[in-house]
Amino acid sequence: MFAEHAAGAIAVERELHESFFAELGVSEADVAATPMAPTNLAYCSYLLASAQGGSFAEALGAVLPCYWIYREVGVELARRGSPHPLYARWIDTYGGEEYGAVVQAVLDLADRLGPALSNADRRAAAARFAVTARYEWMFFEMGLRREEWPV
Repeated sequence: MFAEHAAGAIAVERELHESFFAELGVSEADVAATPMAPTNLAYCSYLLASAQGGSFAEALGAVLPCYWIYREVGVELARRGSPHPLYARWIDTYGGEEYGAVVQAVLDLADRLGPALSNADRRAAAARFAVTARYEWMFFEMGLRREEWPV
């Protein structure tokens, strides 16, 4: 399931981002030359470390906020709407039914797995969830602040 989600995300997000870049006049060279922002690098590194060094439940706890928060933000923004075509495309991607079904599949997996976990495993998964939920907030915030490396 996660391999399918990753492949789908790569295809959908690549198309979405490339359309944004084209409209904004950003070249592939510009994108390639732009370093990952500090928060993004830290978040991605934490996700990879959680998946590699933690249990399956911890990895699930770590990736769940990315799915779920994007969905909730997308649904709320769809409710509000946007007259700007760039924002409207992002909103349609994450607020739509297709992405909602993907998120629901991950939530269903978490609901099935949760009752079988020991208390210690449940706490470990919840701790990963809490950290990545914070990283999700920081990820959106870094865009607003146009975060760059200070040195």
